[in-house]
Amino acid sequence: MRIGVEYLIGRYKDHLFGAAFSVTQNGADAQDAVQDTFIRYYQSDMEFDNEEHIRLWLFRTVYNRAKDIRKAFWKRSKVDLDEVVNFYFPQPSDQRDLFAAVLQLPRKERTVLQLYYYEEYPVKEIAAILGLKEAAVRKRLSRARAALKQKLQEEWNEDE
Repeated sequence: MRIGVEYLIGRYKDHLFGAAFSVTQNGADAQDAVQDTFIRYYQSDMEFDNEEHIRLWLFRTVYNRAKDIRKAFWKRSKVDLDEVVNFYFPQPSDQRDLFAAVLQLPRKERTVLQLYYYEEYPVKEIAAILGLKEAAVRKRLSRARAALKQKLQEEWNEDE
């Protein structure tokens, strides 16, 4: 089964961008990863079972491409976290605080949070996308939740 790339771009580009951004923490790099993913799909001659199979392939590909971009030697320099948060949330808000806290998590934990909460993938599919065991995905989710809870509680206690 093959679906037109125009349809897939309209349907999945924002979701793929979110997944790529969770890895790269840079809008331009995330866009590059998404574009590369759609180009690879267009150029491939793979046959897929159904749209869900295509969706899994797209997320796996964008995740791998984002990791490659992040590892590139010219991307190793750090971007100021405040700059990233201000780009997405120019006005102070609770969402901004949550977003900043998520971005401070290690990449592995950030990625599973993105796929689980924003892309609404079940643990089994996240494991397939990331090439992990389901237990590892559940453990990363648990660690990420605990770290977020602690970080947000510390910030709220400072505000009091």
